[in-house]
Amino acid sequence: MTIPSKPMLKAESLHKTFKVGSRFRAGGIQHLHALSDVSLEVYPGEIVGLVGESGCGKSTLGRCLLRLYDVDDGRITFKDRDITGLSQRELRPLRADMQMVFQDPYSSLNPRRRVGDLIAEPLRVHGKHSASDVQARLRELMELVNLSPDFLTRFPHEFSGGQRQRIGIARAIALSPSLIVADEPVSALDVSVQAQIVNLFMDLQEKLGLTYVFIAHDLSVVRQIATRTAVMYLGGIVELGETDRVLHRPAHPYTAALISAVPEPDPQGNIKARTILRGEPPSPTNPPSGCRFHTRCPVAEARCSAEVPLLRALGDNRSVACHFPLDGSAAAHA
Repeated sequence: MTIPSKPMLKAESLHKTFKVGSRFRAGGIQHLHALSDVSLEVYPGEIVGLVGESGCGKSTLGRCLLRLYDVDDGRITFKDRDITGLSQRELRPLRADMQMVFQDPYSSLNPRRRVGDLIAEPLRVHGKHSASDVQARLRELMELVNLSPDFLTRFPHEFSGGQRQRIGIARAIALSPSLIVADEPVSALDVSVQAQIVNLFMDLQEKLGLTYVFIAHDLSVVRQIATRTAVMYLGGIVELGETDRVLHRPAHPYTAALISAVPEPDPQGNIKARTILRGEPPSPTNPPSGCRFHTRCPVAEARCSAEVPLLRALGDNRSVACHFPLDGSAAAHA
């Protein structure tokens, strides 16, 4: 894929913390460091995958990119416009051009409203269609997500999980956005349904020219859909590059550990070598000094605990935040 020279979305040195705990309990109020110095560029027409274990900051980053969360520090630019400090009123016209698909297709749909009303709401809020055109647009959207227009009069509880997610996708594309952030949109679905939804995302991208930030746990899903992949650990991006290179020749020890944990069926019964990380993930309320992965890293040295590694280019359209990046052979035996 040829990447355009100018990004559609650009995040620069994002920081985001949340207050947790209570002043009335032991430990008092603490600050959870959800994002620490995160930078990312998303180019028109591409699919950027965000992967990492639970609690690494994937969903927080997705919400910050769309300004559903305000960032503590950093800058977010969407189509050459700085949206970091815009008020909600100033953001409203831009909402039509950047939408989100949520993880749970049931809790993201109001159970008291019919499907037609749910999908039509953004059309009415933004006033982009007259009342006479709304019904025609609704039928068009249902056909795009492979659902019968007859379903428009039903309620969300009358559908399966996969059908509800299709309804959520129809609502997200109702205003013809150019950017969609999909927050683990298939993790709550059966495996067979996951494949259908992933194929739907890819079909819609081809038909509508969409750009995605696709958040997922499953590396096989990311391998299928993403053109570039960003690997996150404890609030930061540790590796970024073309998906095939990242998943087949990982440069960061954490990426190598993630890949080694994926089970692979082998009819001959060969046992796959795995990277077993020592210890538990550090608490985001008290992250370690230096490289945040050094407490579990199999190749860490003294420098790793003292100096924060910067995300630097490796020369093959890939960046890694590691003082001692792996080469192909080292990654296989990390």
